[in-house]
Amino acid sequence: MGGTVSCCMSPRETPKIHRREVELEDAPITTTEEVDVSEDTGTYLQHISDRELPDELAQESNPSDHPRASTLFLNKSQTDVREKRKSHILNHTSPRLMTKKSSSCSTIFLDDSTVSQPNLKSTVKCVTLAVYYHIKNRWVDSSHTLDIFDEKKHPLTREKVPEDYATADPEHKLIYRFVRTLFSSAQLTAECAIVTLVYLERLLTYAEMDICPGNWKRIVLGAILLASKVWDDQAVWNVDYCQILKDITVEDMNEMERHFLELLQFNINVPASVYAKYYFDLRSLAEDNNLSFPLEPLSNKRAQKLEAISRLCEDKYKDMGRPCMRRSLSADNLLGVRKSHAVLS
Repeated sequence: MGGTVSCCMSPRETPKIHRREVELEDAPITTTEEVDVSEDTGTYLQHISDRELPDELAQESNPSDHPRASTLFLNKSQTDVREKRKSHILNHTSPRLMTKKSSSCSTIFLDDSTVSQPNLKSTVKCVTLAVYYHIKNRWVDSSHTLDIFDEKKHPLTREKVPEDYATADPEHKLIYRFVRTLFSSAQLTAECAIVTLVYLERLLTYAEMDICPGNWKRIVLGAILLASKVWDDQAVWNVDYCQILKDITVEDMNEMERHFLELLQFNINVPASVYAKYYFDLRSLAEDNNLSFPLEPLSNKRAQKLEAISRLCEDKYKDMGRPCMRRSLSADNLLGVRKSHAVLS
């Protein structure tokens, strides 16, 4: 459970589609009456690759497994983005522009967030905004949920749960405040926030459920709990979360974690390509919603560091471009090797 993401299941599998459409027991088996084979080969069984679904269909249902599939949160956010743009066009108003710093000859501003080292505050804001769009643009007729994530049956606090807890959509500020408290108290990293969103969307896909006002806190908490153990070298124990959320028990945390893993079918693998896709989609989400990533002026120390990294990359590519040396000759035969004289005619 260190920084290296472990693999408990092949990311190419598609549990949702297999559960819905494909049953291996019902798969057709071709006998010798259908295929002309020799007597020595015996009964002909259909190859497993012939029974699997195409990769294109698998990618549509598992965006958290396949890098080419579009993320769920970005698709759900596009509805609001189009409405905002349409409203600006109808009202003849320009959208609110972000205050953006521009570089000059004397000062160069660089984005502090990269795919390998994202900015923590901006990443948490984008992840919580993605959760907000998941809740806001959920399926209207979706009533499939699980009791383990129901906040009324498993409350996180001793405060009385409101009557409209299952219908009133939370604001983005409320979601951000809840996640920021967990990340600040547990000292989690920005990479952990991205993995949290991957696990959340994987849960929604595998379990065929939706996140709603009545279960979003426990689903997000379960995703953070699992992501912190998979990603961080020094994982936060369940009892530590009980110190942050005073009214929750360790037994409840253990049960929620166990159910979360079972619903993911123990697939906690996050490929690097999927991680990068979620990072850049979060940046697109920030740009569509006027959330700016911080720009920092380029200092002398940072410029020297970037120059050193650039030189290392150049040397690496030069070494890769050099032809490989032939090592077929041994040291004993070096004396017998002589260059032939050129013959000029």
